[in-house]
Amino acid sequence: MRSADGGLSAVAYSPCKVATEVAGVPVRIDVRTAYPFAEELHFAIHTKQSVRFPLRLRIPDWAEGAEVQVAGEEQAVAEPGTFHCIDREWTDTVEVTLNLPMKVAVQQRFQNSISIERGALVYSLRIGEEWRLIDGEPPHGDWEVYPTTAWNYALQVNEERPEEFLTFKTQDIGDCPFSPEGAPVQARVQGKRLQEWTIEHNAAAPPPSSPVESSEPLEEIVLIPYGCTNLRVTEFPALE
Repeated sequence: MRSADGGLSAVAYSPCKVATEVAGVPVRIDVRTAYPFAEELHFAIHTKQSVRFPLRLRIPDWAEGAEVQVAGEEQAVAEPGTFHCIDREWTDTVEVTLNLPMKVAVQQRFQNSISIERGALVYSLRIGEEWRLIDGEPPHGDWEVYPTTAWNYALQVNEERPEEFLTFKTQDIGDCPFSPEGAPVQARVQGKRLQEWTIEHNAAAPPPSSPVESSEPLEEIVLIPYGCTNLRVTEFPALE
């Protein structure tokens, strides 16, 4: 977006290309990134001739220790919750790299349950799906979706040190990253089934108040980004 002082501001990140003019000079910015699944963003700022303007990069609140490099040179650490301003003369092609460290965080939710966050993403349980056509004809029908795998888990996570209890695995981004099968990142964590947590009114009942106990064995369960799921559990009871 254009800023009030005639510069440019990056307010939402994704792979993209922007073509515009600044002070009458054609400017193109190419953004290469796997964000929000990865931490680094690469900007190539192309200008037909030298032109000075401020480029502002949004630094999310969660990105403590964010770093910016301009033309391979380190800049000051960018402050979370601000727009980091690079005000300079832009000539030919200048490379800018933004690194947004993605730390694991735990949020307390309803009934003292917990949700898992990492960077810009919230994580949900990966659940098997059975799709049943109830009206109409594919692909435009109405469907019901039923779980084919267990969903009623409590997590074993220390809220003060969540990084010690979760491991993250990434894979190449495919054609449909926001899908259960195409999720580019997974989180693995230990948990136990809660047999008393059941279905009510065709959905998961409210989670029991945490902390909870379970006599079931510990299992490794897989979480994927919320936007990759169709069926989801995102707020989990916490084990004692």
